[in-house]
Amino acid sequence: MLRNFCIVFFGIFAIPAHAGEVIAMTPAQQKSLGIAVAPVETASGFSSHRLPGEIMVPVEQERVVTAPQPGLIDAVHVAPGQTVKKGQPLAHVSSPELVELQRDYLQALTQTRLAKNKADRDAELYKDGIIAERRYLESKAGHEELSALLSQRKQALRLAGMGDDAITRLANRQEFSSGLTITAPMAGDVLESMVTAGQRIDAMMPLFRIGHLTPLWLEIHAPVETLGDVKEGMAVRIPKYEAEGRVITIIRSINKNDQTMHIRAEIRKNAERLAPGQFVEAELVSGNDGQQFVVPRNAVTRNGADSYVFVQNAQGFAPLKITVLSEQADRIVFSGNLAAGSKVAVSGTAAIKAAWTSSGGAQ
Repeated sequence: MLRNFCIVFFGIFAIPAHAGEVIAMTPAQQKSLGIAVAPVETASGFSSHRLPGEIMVPVEQERVVTAPQPGLIDAVHVAPGQTVKKGQPLAHVSSPELVELQRDYLQALTQTRLAKNKADRDAELYKDGIIAERRYLESKAGHEELSALLSQRKQALRLAGMGDDAITRLANRQEFSSGLTITAPMAGDVLESMVTAGQRIDAMMPLFRIGHLTPLWLEIHAPVETLGDVKEGMAVRIPKYEAEGRVITIIRSINKNDQTMHIRAEIRKNAERLAPGQFVEAELVSGNDGQQFVVPRNAVTRNGADSYVFVQNAQGFAPLKITVLSEQADRIVFSGNLAAGSKVAVSGTAAIKAAWTSSGGAQ
C-alpha cells in the first residue's frame, strides 16, 4: 500500500527516476516536500563512539617486591603514592633464618680454606714424589666440592637480600646481621604497600608494588564489529583528560560473555593525569586514508545493508552508495566517490527514497 501511495504521490509531480541515475526534482518540488540540502564537510579523521577502557601499568614498568626470607617487619619506610629511587630502602625485616644462612656460609668458607691448604700441600708432595697421585686427586676433588658448596651458600645469602659488601664484611670480620633492608628494584611510584610494621611474613610474600607511570597502557573494550577497522598505530584519545596515544596491540581474543575485544593503547600525552585502575571513556581516531566526509545523521539513508546519500545536481538528486566509517549521536562520517563541497539532502530524504523506490532504483 505504501509503495502504491508513493507512486501516486510522486506521480502528481511527474518525477521520473532511473536506477543508479537521477531522481529528477525541481526546486519547487523540493521545497514543497520539505527537502533541505547542505554541503558535506571534509573530515580530517573520524572518531569512534566512546568506548570503555581501563588504565594499566605496562608490564615492563612494574615490579612486585617480595620477602626474600621469613621474619618480622620491624620498620616500613614508604607509603603508597611516594616516589622512590632505585635502591631506596622500603622496609626492614628481622629474620632468624638469615642468621642461620650466615652461619652456614661461614662454615663452608672455613672448610673451603682448609681444603685448599690441604690440596696445595698435597700438590707439592705429589710433585716431589712423596705421595701417590690418587691422594693428590682426592684432595683436589674435595677442595672443588667445598668450593661449589661455598658458592651455593653465598648465592643463598644474595637471594636472602644481603649485598656483596655485607657478605664481604661477614667473611672478613664475621659480623652477623639479624635483619635485612628491603630496597626498591627500580625507580617509580609505590602503587601498593601490602605490609605494616610488626607483621610477620613468609618467604616470597608480596610486600610492595612499584610502577613507573609514564607512559601508561589503556585496555579498551570494543565491540567485535570494530575488529576490521582498528589498526596498530591508530590514534587514541581520552577527551575528559585530554590524553592521547596510539594503538600498540589488537588482542584477537573475544570475550564470549559480551562479545567484546581488547585493544591496547600506549598513552603518552598527559599520562600524568591518569592513574592505574582508573576506568575512562576513549575514542579511536582514524587517519584520513582517502576522502572522508561528515554529514548530519538524517542525511544517510539505509537500503538493506547498504547506505546512501542523495547528492544534489541540476536535475534533482543522484543516489550515492557510501561506506559508513563512524556513527555518533548527531553525525555520520563516511567515505565515498564525492567531490568536496558537494551538497546532499539533509532533510526530506524519506521522500527522495520513496521516489527512488517507486521507480525501481532501490531494491
